Amino acid sequence: MSNRLAGKVALVTAAGQGIGRAIAQIFADAGAAVIATDLDRGKLDGLRAKLHKLDVRSQDDIDALGKQIAREFSSLDVLVNCAGYVHQGSVLDCTDEDWDFSFDLNVKSMHRMIKTFLPAMLEKKTGSILNIASAVSSIRGVPNRYVYGATKAAVIGLTKAVAADFIQQGIRCNAICPGTIESPSLYERITAVSQDTGRPLDAVRNDFVARQPMGRLGRPEEVAWLALFLASDEASYITGHVHLVDGGMAL
Repeated sequence: MSNRLAGKVALVTAAGQGIGRAIAQIFADAGAAVIATDLDRGKLDGLRAKLHKLDVRSQDDIDALGKQIAREFSSLDVLVNCAGYVHQGSVLDCTDEDWDFSFDLNVKSMHRMIKTFLPAMLEKKTGSILNIASAVSSIRGVPNRYVYGATKAAVIGLTKAVAADFIQQGIRCNAICPGTIESPSLYERITAVSQDTGRPLDAVRNDFVARQPMGRLGRPEEVAWLALFLASDEASYITGHVHLVDGGMAL
């Protein structure tokens, strides 16, 4: 793994925990200069990276970070859009506010980040953009993931559109679609379902495990290994694709 990203500058959103943190750590181990961002700056402590508080729902925040990166690095080589939110419920549980928030955080934030950082990539004629989507999307429907699945399907569409528009200008754009991954956010959902239904935490967790054909949850680093490959020059002929790391969930 050593030096696979040597000389590259990578920005990772939502790097404070879970998949985002694992990606930031592995990128740093591979020699990248990592810019790690999160809405909660304190969650970034311990990462070997430049640490920034960032609200990906704020264009002003993104513009300010973009100017700082332009001064320090000129441009990014890798952009990883990892920020997201999982809404629990069906269409009957989804208010207009739930819909708008989910699409703003899960989809429009990626639009904001790409629109801000793509021009400098185009000037350099190289760049890899990775968008974290999900197996729960246009790939597979799962109960009580109505608006979440809709947003992640939109991420897949966004990814393909960016890849198609800039394929001849040195830009690659791919989507990573995890299955159910061990993370703090997963345990927040398990706790919420347990509280809503009155079922024990272990029983709710077992439901999440049961939908994984491998019989276990994925680990954040298993998603990060795929991100490392797609960010590296080893994946220079790969763009516009959906890459599952889901333990067979989509079978």
